[in-house]
Amino acid sequence: MKRFSLFFCVFLFLFSCPVECKTTPLKQQNGVYIVYMGAAAPSNNGVMRKDQAQLITSLIKKKKNALVYSYTNGFSGFSARLTKEEARSIAQEPGVVSVFPDPILQLQTTRSWDFLDSFSDKKISAASIRPKSAHAQPSSSGEADVIIGVLDSGIWPESASFNDKGMGPIPSRWKGKCQEGKNFNSSNCNRKLIGARYYELNSARDNFGHGTHVSSTAAGSLVEDASYYGLAKGTAKGGSPSSRIAMYKVCLAFSCSGSTILKGFDDAIKDGVDVLSISLGYPAGLKPDFSTDVVALAAFHAVERGIAVVCAAGNEGPKRSTVLNEAPWIFTVAASTIDRDFQSQVILGDKTVIKGGGINFGNLTTTSVHPLATGASVKPDNVTGSDDARDCVPNSLDPAKAKGKIILCESHNITHESSIRTLEVKRVGGIGIIIIVTKDQRYIAPKFFTFPGSIIIEKEGSQVFNYINSTRNPVATILPTVTITGIKPAPVVTSFSSRGPSLTSVNLLKPDITAPGVNILAASRTVHDLAIPGKNPPHYITNSGTSMATPHTSGIVAAVKAHNPNFSASAIRSAVMTTAIQTNNRNAPITTSSGQPATPYDIGAGEVNPTASIEPGLVYETEIADYVLFLCATGYNTSQIKLISKTIPKDFQCPDKVTEDAVSSMNYPSIAISKLKDGEPKTITRTATNVGPEESVYAATIEAMTGIETTVTPNKLVFTKEKKKLTYKVTFTASSSPKNDIFGSITWSSGMYRVRSPIVVSVE
Repeated sequence: MKRFSLFFCVFLFLFSCPVECKTTPLKQQNGVYIVYMGAAAPSNNGVMRKDQAQLITSLIKKKKNALVYSYTNGFSGFSARLTKEEARSIAQEPGVVSVFPDPILQLQTTRSWDFLDSFSDKKISAASIRPKSAHAQPSSSGEADVIIGVLDSGIWPESASFNDKGMGPIPSRWKGKCQEGKNFNSSNCNRKLIGARYYELNSARDNFGHGTHVSSTAAGSLVEDASYYGLAKGTAKGGSPSSRIAMYKVCLAFSCSGSTILKGFDDAIKDGVDVLSISLGYPAGLKPDFSTDVVALAAFHAVERGIAVVCAAGNEGPKRSTVLNEAPWIFTVAASTIDRDFQSQVILGDKTVIKGGGINFGNLTTTSVHPLATGASVKPDNVTGSDDARDCVPNSLDPAKAKGKIILCESHNITHESSIRTLEVKRVGGIGIIIIVTKDQRYIAPKFFTFPGSIIIEKEGSQVFNYINSTRNPVATILPTVTITGIKPAPVVTSFSSRGPSLTSVNLLKPDITAPGVNILAASRTVHDLAIPGKNPPHYITNSGTSMATPHTSGIVAAVKAHNPNFSASAIRSAVMTTAIQTNNRNAPITTSSGQPATPYDIGAGEVNPTASIEPGLVYETEIADYVLFLCATGYNTSQIKLISKTIPKDFQCPDKVTEDAVSSMNYPSIAISKLKDGEPKTITRTATNVGPEESVYAATIEAMTGIETTVTPNKLVFTKEKKKLTYKVTFTASSSPKNDIFGSITWSSGMYRVRSPIVVSVE
């Protein structure tokens, strides 16, 4: 049963609205194949394995320019220009795990960190479970030793977010380089941006903007008075502002070749990064098997070397089972809102004020009212139906009727985004646009730039329709956008954030965590094509997507690493997950953007808590042995696994009768079981490692789950100087077979620490 089909952090990269933008599947690179050969040579110094060298030598003799890249640091293999017959032949060679066509992958703050810091502090204070000293921020000396590697579209080194003021010498263990190229030389790197490599075009410079944005979100230096033309004004900073950044440019705009991504991983492993923040992946609808998933393969080897790999859950929500990046060795991040909104108010002729959204820098005022009309009322006379005009789709409106008016547009046709509707209203001479969206979509702020525009929800749309129908001469105005903070509720899981359950295994809960990913302000490439008319290019820009949530988490991971340098990658993930927050700023359970209570399929363990995660009390260390057992349970045989991992014992064998239930007992910070039947209890095990005071006692509390009896053995963990690791079991017994998925949690409390794991009991 080979069900292991992994995505890796797909990002539908948007500068406007990720809910509306669509992508098309990308073709594979003509003639290029990836030959994956598993683990690197045991020497771990970049020397090729003999079988790898022999294959490459033989290939070059036949085809001089066939080789594209060789991989020797974190894993073994190469990419080359091959015919189908040559690829098929190489796949039969000893030591080759898989051969597959080179895929093309896609790309996927001021207030956000203030919100997280203040919000998490309040939660800790309210619970009275943490000492005040635990609130301290990471020390710059320890944090400065942490290196965050970013695989993305490059970096804009002149941004103030990458200044190195006050930073000490670069860690001596750093083995990377600042690769010179067009408009990029060695002086562009410094003690903050310590490395930059490129594999596409001719420079590490970011000509797209995505890599710059995520890098500054993860580890940008403090920059006062940052804003997007006055909006979201505040001090910009990354989650770990004293950490170092290393950029690996593997993408050209949306396009990122698999062979290049593998080379970026291979170099990052050799260079000595501690964290990899990656917001790219396969297009929606493509589910490569593990043996052909370039990022999942590379991430396995990175984690094997102690590197934490953080990645986006994807932007295909709110549909069920859309979560991407399902590998248990990757930290999977969903997206949520913060307590800030960009309001573009609509004022009707009867003085009704509607708090719309979106970003516009128009010149309308409270006194500059204009005629207001629906899209349907300004359709051409020779068109019978009005659906297209209602939606303001291209070429649906009549200039003679629409000129000089504010047009009310609906959004039933999801293939057209806000920018397309705006262009249509501009084309016919409209003076402004109001777009009716669902409640889910209201959280995203599309950019109208200097054109007066606003988005409103359906309930408010009814108010506008009623007003239009109540008067012969309806008028309105749309005010320029202002920033509003203190919005409640927050956080809210945004609609585009991909949801569980995982299609790889229902016994593995994904996503792992939730972090801010909506309207995030971060550094931008400074170019004139981003400027609004009459203004200089912006230094900072807002963006939304799980790509933005990923570097928030990467920054927190770096801070945890700084405070706990001996933590493994899995221990760091556990620290972030088990200290996560489940309630919003109304002290009520976190909800989705539709208003429903969020489940672990939406938020994983909850919202990131940058303060508490630094001192988690207990951690669950997921070993490579756990991941190997996971591979056995999902259909991979012993010989395949021995090629992939060289850290497992030579006498390792997959168990004869391993099932997916074994995945439930993987030492993971969350718990997921499936197919629980009446009278047939299931038991899982976990081993907790004490990283707090040596003499600690923890008691277990189980959140009640309807129809399921849950017992914990033992229900008290007594840690001493000699006993740092303790194992417990949780047994689930159903009074009748569950008809729906059931959610709960287990929390271990010591009085000082609370260590919580979400629980999912699925019916599938």
